[in-house]
Amino acid sequence: MALRPIVLYPDPILLTPTDPVERVGDEVKTLVQDMVETMYAAPGIGLAANQVGIGKRVCVVDLSVGEKAGDLKVFINPRIVDTSGSDTAEEGCLSFPDIHLDIERPFVATVEATDLEGRTFRLTAEGLLARAMQHEIEHLEGRVFLMNLSPLKRELLKRQIKKRIKAGDWVATVDQPPTT
Repeated sequence: MALRPIVLYPDPILLTPTDPVERVGDEVKTLVQDMVETMYAAPGIGLAANQVGIGKRVCVVDLSVGEKAGDLKVFINPRIVDTSGSDTAEEGCLSFPDIHLDIERPFVATVEATDLEGRTFRLTAEGLLARAMQHEIEHLEGRVFLMNLSPLKRELLKRQIKKRIKAGDWVATVDQPPTT
């Protein structure tokens, strides 16, 4: 297992839809292990493959940040099949260091995906788990959470990010060189 560098906005890989995983083999399993280690080190509760520079439809979520056995959820080729309700809450994102935004999302979400054994499963969640699943799947679709803001708020935030980039203050929490 290895830490992978977290890609920061506005890197184009974050704005490009990811490709489906054709086969759950050793390469995907290694990617998932590395993603989990990177997510925990950051620390974060979710991470999509394109956030570590890999354009594959894979994401992980663990609300306990590794503190509770069995809380880790691995989603391969996930898709949201149903949502209901509405909730606005604060979200952060490892690709947007030190930025927290109030985002409106459905309160309940049902996701269909494949697990590490290649089996299809469905998971219905509410609250923070539903929010985290939707946030990570949104990444896999080439969208970032600032796209959920009004055009004015989005432009103001983009300007703030440009200033931070220019000042050299736009740095990922986990910033290790890539390993081969």
